[in-house]
Amino acid sequence: MTSTIDAQPAASPGAGAPATREVRVAIIGSGFAGLAMAIRLRERGETDFVLLERAGDVGGTWRDNTYPGAACDVQSHLYSYSFAPNPDWPRSYSEQPEIQAYLQGTADRYGVRAHCVFDAEVTAARWDDAARRWLVATTAGEFRAQVLVSAAGALADPTYPDIPGLETFEGTKMHSARWDSSHDISGEKVAVIGTGASAIQIVPAIQPQVESITVYQRTPAWVVPRTDHPVKPWARRLYKLLPGLQRAIRGALYVFREFLVLGMAKRRAFLKPVGGLAKAHLERQVRDPKLREALTPDYTIGCKRILISNDYFPAVAAPNAELVTAGIAEIRPHSIVSTDGIERPTDTLILATGFHVTDLPIAERICGRDGRSLAQVWEDGMVSNRSSTVAGFPNLFLLVGPNVGVGHTSMVYMIESQVAYVDDALRTMETEGLAALETTPEAQEAWRALIAEKSKGTVWLGGGCASWYLDKHGHNTTLWPDFTFRFRRLTKELDRENYIGIPAEAPARREEAA
Repeated sequence: MTSTIDAQPAASPGAGAPATREVRVAIIGSGFAGLAMAIRLRERGETDFVLLERAGDVGGTWRDNTYPGAACDVQSHLYSYSFAPNPDWPRSYSEQPEIQAYLQGTADRYGVRAHCVFDAEVTAARWDDAARRWLVATTAGEFRAQVLVSAAGALADPTYPDIPGLETFEGTKMHSARWDSSHDISGEKVAVIGTGASAIQIVPAIQPQVESITVYQRTPAWVVPRTDHPVKPWARRLYKLLPGLQRAIRGALYVFREFLVLGMAKRRAFLKPVGGLAKAHLERQVRDPKLREALTPDYTIGCKRILISNDYFPAVAAPNAELVTAGIAEIRPHSIVSTDGIERPTDTLILATGFHVTDLPIAERICGRDGRSLAQVWEDGMVSNRSSTVAGFPNLFLLVGPNVGVGHTSMVYMIESQVAYVDDALRTMETEGLAALETTPEAQEAWRALIAEKSKGTVWLGGGCASWYLDKHGHNTTLWPDFTFRFRRLTKELDRENYIGIPAEAPARREEAA
């Protein structure tokens, strides 16, 4: 196919400086989103692109989170690319090593690893309006790209709690997303701060190994049973022989999970059976009335992320475990002091305290036409058009951007929806011979109004909890507050009427691989 995108020469570097590499598309990140975008480009013949990855391998979240017990809370058949089904999943819910291996294998299968630039953390990205190019500085050199796609993701940069004395702790300290596998916790006094999705996997995985484990809980979580089981060898052979069967199972899982939206975003009465299941699960696994009361949430199920586990409650109820609901007053070099005055000796401190979700660090490094960063533009809350573009930032596309998150189903479904939208935007630029494409402020405000309207009455805003779904202003800037098939419908193709296109001046034609 032939592209009419203008290809301007790279600026001449200074003496001794490495040459700036010119590419059509630069993708930040090589997790599920970045790889999906790269594969889409490859499949339609585009080869002039790079994936800028700060680490030494692909995988994103599933490369970084190697803590004991790390696994997905969405079934494997659904938590995978629709175009790359895996008949060899060993379990119904896959664990971290299996998902990471799947991403590595998919990258190799579709030939995108050759486009990866590893150990290339993006330190700054600036739009050059005169050149109509993104100037991207990385730890592996500089790049000039016509199009910049940020697939950095929301679960990429860990958050650390603001607790007095945290920096004075002299034992081993690690965040769940930066696990130190070289440290042996056997026989130690371990403290875990947090009771979210990572903590409920870590605690039962390490509880049998340690002398004692203390879980510091700020808010209890709703936990439902994990219907996990090994996939029989005969079933795997059947999936290989009959690919349609695996697709049918994927479709059934998708439909089943979409029913949760009825309760979360439409009528909360539909959540009562799920809440009843969670309560029965707790009562069955925790016999101590006092401990059970401490583990019982006082907010509507779904307000915070619903967790799945069969072994978290038994681990917390074990003889060598203690659940602390009092706040943390301070951390000392070898202990933690709670607000009730009790000091507990601690050898290893595990921070299962989540990620920067509503304040994405990558947003501080991307500057648009007027020199302001995305973080500055988003000071009053993340805004976008179709969760993918931002006014004032031409040729910038966001994957896993504002209001793409889901609390009930597979994030991969949303990623593939966005990739189709971005791909249609790139095709539009080719067809119309555009040097730049930028959404309008009006479209952005219309999308924000749509999100606000759909968020009214949802369990996330009125469920009685404080969650990472909401920003510092109390606005939902992370979750898509409706059925995911409606998001796919809205991102099926570019809403061209909401974009300003800048034609290329004397565009140079170039041949691309068919």
